[in-house]
Amino acid sequence: MVELANNSSLQVPTALKLVSDIIDIVDSISCNLDNHDHEPLAFQFFLNDQFQNDFNNIFKSLPHFYERLKEEKGERLGSCFVNATPGSFHGRLFPNNSIDFFHSASSVHWLSQAPKGLAKGTGLINKGNIYITSTSPPEVYQAYLDQFQHDFGAFLRSRAEELVQGGGMFLSLFGRDQNSEIVSPYGILGSALNDMVSEGLIEEAKLDSANMPRYGATPEELIQVIESEGSFTLQKLEAVSYPWDEGLNKNNGNHDTDMSADFIARHQRATAEPMIKAEFGEGIIDELFLRFRRKLVMKLDEEKLEYTILVMFMTKK
Repeated sequence: MVELANNSSLQVPTALKLVSDIIDIVDSISCNLDNHDHEPLAFQFFLNDQFQNDFNNIFKSLPHFYERLKEEKGERLGSCFVNATPGSFHGRLFPNNSIDFFHSASSVHWLSQAPKGLAKGTGLINKGNIYITSTSPPEVYQAYLDQFQHDFGAFLRSRAEELVQGGGMFLSLFGRDQNSEIVSPYGILGSALNDMVSEGLIEEAKLDSANMPRYGATPEELIQVIESEGSFTLQKLEAVSYPWDEGLNKNNGNHDTDMSADFIARHQRATAEPMIKAEFGEGIIDELFLRFRRKLVMKLDEEKLEYTILVMFMTKK
């Protein structure tokens, strides 16, 4: 049984493409084995997202997906079941020793909540920012790190109880290079919000109390939590860089900075808008992302903007 987690919105092509890829890999290995008398392969997949996610589009696409698998694999493929398991992956999702392989893409950097150390009444604020920037006090960075260590540790403990002995876990998440300056879309969004505060469009107190519930860890920070939790053996960890406009079609001959800024702004709005609405109200959204786009154009003219993606594979001890 395979668990596929993605605590951003599940999209049909993404979720079922990964299911198809896993089946292809296992089928290819099986066909290369000397023993051709084995039973037809059977699979069970669990798709995970938050409780509020609507899985109906995936369910509606399953009949066609099953039909295509049967056409491609024939009698080599036995039963294939795709299920949905709503809930936060920061806690338990499945019975003990019930999952063979766990995969999570672009999710584990999301925290269960904004850092506890930045809560109202602590006396510590990330003034003028909604995320860590080069101007944030060291205590803000520490509050984010503490929350990440707590949440990633809880994530590992939960998966350790659910995975079978020797079960594997493949994770990819947004991280950062320890030696580079912290530059993120949320830093630029914070700058745009700051401008709106100075113009009286947003209350300063609201900005000072707003913090994104995510954290881009360094490889060293990930390793420290994995070793401290103790349930997994890290087999491989790599850091890969991607431009912020990764996914934009640049082969049409008309690509320029404006197109990149549009692409990045749309993507960030899709992920950040719910939090921004909750903190500042819906009325500022259009104006905020217009300003965000303008700042992106200037930033893209100055430097190459890249994400650091941390990719790792580990096995349960």
